[in-house]
Amino acid sequence: MNRRVFVRNAGLLAAGSCLPFSPLQALAAPAFPVVRPAAGQRRFRSRAVDAAITEFQRQVHDPELGWLFGNCFPNTLDTTVTFATPGGRPDTYVITGDIDAMWLRDSSAQVWPYLSLIAQDASLRQLVAGVINRQTQCILRDPYANAFYHDPTKVGEWQSDHTAMQPGIHERKWEIDSLCYPIRLGYQYWKITGDTQPFDAQWRQAISLIVKTFREQQRKTSPGPYHFQRQTTTSTDTQPLAGYGYPVRPVGLIASAFRPSDDATLYPFLVPSNFFAVSSLRQAALMLYDIHHEQAGYDELMAFADEVATALSQHAIVTHPEHGRVYAYEVDGFGSDVLMDDANVPSLLALPYLGALPLNEPVYQNTRKLLLSAANPFFYQGKAAEGIGGPHVGVDMIWPISIVMRGLTSTDDAEIRACVQALKTTHAGTGYMHESFHKDDPAKYTRAWFAWANTLFGEFLWKVYKERPALLG
Repeated sequence: MNRRVFVRNAGLLAAGSCLPFSPLQALAAPAFPVVRPAAGQRRFRSRAVDAAITEFQRQVHDPELGWLFGNCFPNTLDTTVTFATPGGRPDTYVITGDIDAMWLRDSSAQVWPYLSLIAQDASLRQLVAGVINRQTQCILRDPYANAFYHDPTKVGEWQSDHTAMQPGIHERKWEIDSLCYPIRLGYQYWKITGDTQPFDAQWRQAISLIVKTFREQQRKTSPGPYHFQRQTTTSTDTQPLAGYGYPVRPVGLIASAFRPSDDATLYPFLVPSNFFAVSSLRQAALMLYDIHHEQAGYDELMAFADEVATALSQHAIVTHPEHGRVYAYEVDGFGSDVLMDDANVPSLLALPYLGALPLNEPVYQNTRKLLLSAANPFFYQGKAAEGIGGPHVGVDMIWPISIVMRGLTSTDDAEIRACVQALKTTHAGTGYMHESFHKDDPAKYTRAWFAWANTLFGEFLWKVYKERPALLG
């Protein structure tokens, strides 16, 4: 997938628009212009989200942070959701922003920040239930696909990819996290609401298909049925060796052809995604036991999770000369590894946020220090900010998502405050977060409309406001 929508005009956004003002308009605009879509143009309204914005803006005395929160936190609801109730069953299609397709990862992450409010807002709760229902249908259509269309008959731009493409699928890049995120979302929704309606026989079938796919991609006896090649000059958009990628030694880990950035893995055992799979399998096991009363299903999934966790402890840890025992980003089971991190989540940095590792776990803390240093080839420090990027948009481009994750995985007030300030000063006057920005010039950014980054920033600000409000003063 090509997400490189590079924007050099840092003009302010017009109300209800995702495109920049002209420079003349920007000169005449107030310091904090109205950039959130007008009420009549919003795709979904939540009373609880609007109340949270009102509370934040009343209590936080930094007007720019209040403005940013009011723009970013509701952005998923304002601009990306299509909600319906066919046959009385909630159904929610969620696009990423400037790409009209629904990623299993992005759609889960985009609505996750609203879960803390669904007990106060029945319509918001229905919207999230609709996301879970649609994701179930997507997984049943093709568990190896990462992105889908609203129209199941639509044939998209990647139809010529050398893989088992079919109508209704936008892209078929196999990523472990695509099957983990729906479990994480469903589990948290269930724990908060107690509602079991989305977790019916079709959901149970989807869980079986997830387990089958994970088992296939352990590659114990064969590379499995999935392969992917694209005719492209971008090496990260395709896989070598007939589309199966570099070989792995079957050690119990799960192979992922692509990273959460939609870039190809170098070594298929993507460590953060395997950690995510462990926690997701355990969550699914608990749901099978409590909702479907399946002891055998519970035992199977817990044993599978334990197998992957054991393999991680044996093959994912390497010794760094400066930072000691750390987690590699990718391994192959033969002894090769990649030491780095990518901004997209799951990342090594984000593992505690995902509930995959305790924040105080010693190897994670060693790894965190490595990732936020020059030892990580994709950690950039510049005049505008410092943070993690990745190969997807090139060198010197920092992703706001990585700065948010740094803040969400920190217990240090100074570090959290620095993350807030870095994000506050790098929106380039637009009032929104972007996919990435240049380390020396935030006006050079990619994707003016990237709802995941916006809503995640809102989640971060809301968490800081609730737990450490003095840091927003």
